[in-house]
Amino acid sequence: MLKDLKVVFMGTPEFSVKVLEDLIMNTNVILVVTQPDKEIGRHHEISYSKVKETALNNKIPVFQPINIKTEYDKILELKPDIIITCAYGQIIPNAILSCPKYGCINVHASLLPKLRGGAPIQHAILDGYEETGITIMYMDEGMDTGDIISYEKIKIEEDDTYQTLHDKLSVLGSKLLIKTLPSIIKGENKRIKQNANEVTYGYNIERRDELIDFNKDIKTIYNKIRGLNPAPSAYFNLNDKVVKVYGCEKIDDQSFQDKLNGEIVKLDKKGIYIKAIDGLIKITELQISGKKRMDTSSFLNGNKEELLGVVVNGGSNGKERR
Repeated sequence: MLKDLKVVFMGTPEFSVKVLEDLIMNTNVILVVTQPDKEIGRHHEISYSKVKETALNNKIPVFQPINIKTEYDKILELKPDIIITCAYGQIIPNAILSCPKYGCINVHASLLPKLRGGAPIQHAILDGYEETGITIMYMDEGMDTGDIISYEKIKIEEDDTYQTLHDKLSVLGSKLLIKTLPSIIKGENKRIKQNANEVTYGYNIERRDELIDFNKDIKTIYNKIRGLNPAPSAYFNLNDKVVKVYGCEKIDDQSFQDKLNGEIVKLDKKGIYIKAIDGLIKITELQISGKKRMDTSSFLNGNKEELLGVVVNGGSNGKERR
């Protein structure tokens, strides 16, 4: 039954690849729609999405409209049975939503109505959620507002990062989609209205969201660092240098309460200890601007004496409050 299903798939980032791969194995994917190629670096080299790469490797036509709201005739001409989106990156117009006989289905990386938006995985960690999951839903013209068809939960482990949770949810999403598709085709699936009173948002991460505020508690800081690891990564400013943080630990140590929040109060071979309001954050892996990513031990070679007592994010003399 699924092998005869004509599917148009719409997606862009790495998260979407596993979903596309499983659709290729189980259905007839007739077109892949993804974001336009980008120019990167000083030499303006062309970079295209992992989704496009997967499509080309499987000899599937690729369509890359700049604005899907006005460039959609190619999709309509194919008369797909179903359109499936997964982190595509543009709002889908009604002309597309009303096109396929089985509707437009979205694979979303949260338990809707929680964390609508473009960065639900990061925000699940940033906002301290204990669980998240995948929702398969019908699309409408709102942002992740359509009826829920199926969902599956997953626990967020204490040591999960954006990358590890991303990978788990990508696999979970592809499996749940293939499991759910037969009920959609047979017309036996559920349509659950989202509860407007339970809505939260996982908006796209902006640069200001990446700065670590050491006036926060250690749990909040710990969640920010792992929730943005490896990209876009949390950071602090150290003597006019940007320091990206990839590894850290929470230290429940109240013996430095006379120090400033953000002050480097301790150094050893395993970490840089920075004071927050209720303890210390031990930095174990970092990357200073212009250098490679490294463990703290490597970073401290030659830097140890000049760092103790410096207040990060603190200004040119290292002792000013933010």
